[in-house]
Amino acid sequence: MAKPYPFSAIVGQEEMKQALLVAAVHPGVGGVLVLGHRGTGKSTAVRALPALLPRIDTVEGCPYGCDPGANGTRCPDCSRLREGKTPPRTVRRPVPVVDLPLGATEDRVVGTLDLEKALTLGEKAFEPGLLARANRGFLYVDEVNLLEDHLVDLLLDVAASGENLVEREGLSLRHPARFVLVGSGNPEEGDLRPQLLDRFGLSVEVTTPTSVEDRVEVIRRRDSFDEDPEQFIRRWSGPEGKVRRRIREARAHLKDVEVPDEALIRASDICLRLGTDGLRGELTLIRAARSLAALEGAPRVEDDHIRRMATSALRHRLRRDPLDDTGSTVRVERALEETFG
Repeated sequence: MAKPYPFSAIVGQEEMKQALLVAAVHPGVGGVLVLGHRGTGKSTAVRALPALLPRIDTVEGCPYGCDPGANGTRCPDCSRLREGKTPPRTVRRPVPVVDLPLGATEDRVVGTLDLEKALTLGEKAFEPGLLARANRGFLYVDEVNLLEDHLVDLLLDVAASGENLVEREGLSLRHPARFVLVGSGNPEEGDLRPQLLDRFGLSVEVTTPTSVEDRVEVIRRRDSFDEDPEQFIRRWSGPEGKVRRRIREARAHLKDVEVPDEALIRASDICLRLGTDGLRGELTLIRAARSLAALEGAPRVEDDHIRRMATSALRHRLRRDPLDDTGSTVRVERALEETFG
């Protein structure tokens, strides 16, 4: 299996890397959408993320990766184990990062009847799909703006409930499916449906590097990685270890980060100036700012954290104004200037 390119070796694209780290620390932020030119490191950054994440405890043999210590939704098998006197055996495994291909069938995504057991044993058994594999991890959709509508509807339902309900071929089963949704795409190839766009907590834009120095460094590092991946990964093991420690310490520190009323007022003021619908914008902005503060070891959310996360949290939530032809990023920056001065 090919080794992923180290996350810390990606040149530039600071907004994208910051958004992915924020989502890794606080899954409640709601996922990340990365839009931009081809060949700018979108897929590379997402696929490099698992190597940075601490392993998780799961029930041994559970195809859904249920948390043995959780009190929330479990799969049917783990619920029965929980009711018994013998505690389930626990194993540690990497955080799952599952790719959802554009051409995936509905059965492959949600799961279906296990035909082998049905034919050989005459039993009705469920074969878990991609949503089951992604539970407690990340579900990655490349070219998400080209995803078929019926799969978009599935993702919307599961993202809202955190559960996957399967009713087909005489089977009726409910299992946990809580994941961080990460999507990437080229906006020139089509827009996302507004309902799906709203489900992403953060939206970042990536562009092709414009400086000669950055372009040369990208080529140098990528060529070195392709020539000898093992040596390149060893060379970047130090920076990767630092990022890994930042994430681990930030997760532990997150619950202690204070969110003062001033931060809530700032977030609401920015959203009112932009005219965002609903309150999801404020909630996402506060969660993202709190996660950023935890990453930096800050005791409380400050104006700087709000300001640095506002564009990613709000640029994709703006209504189109026919009288204002400026881009959404410019409109957010203008609102920030009016709020902070």
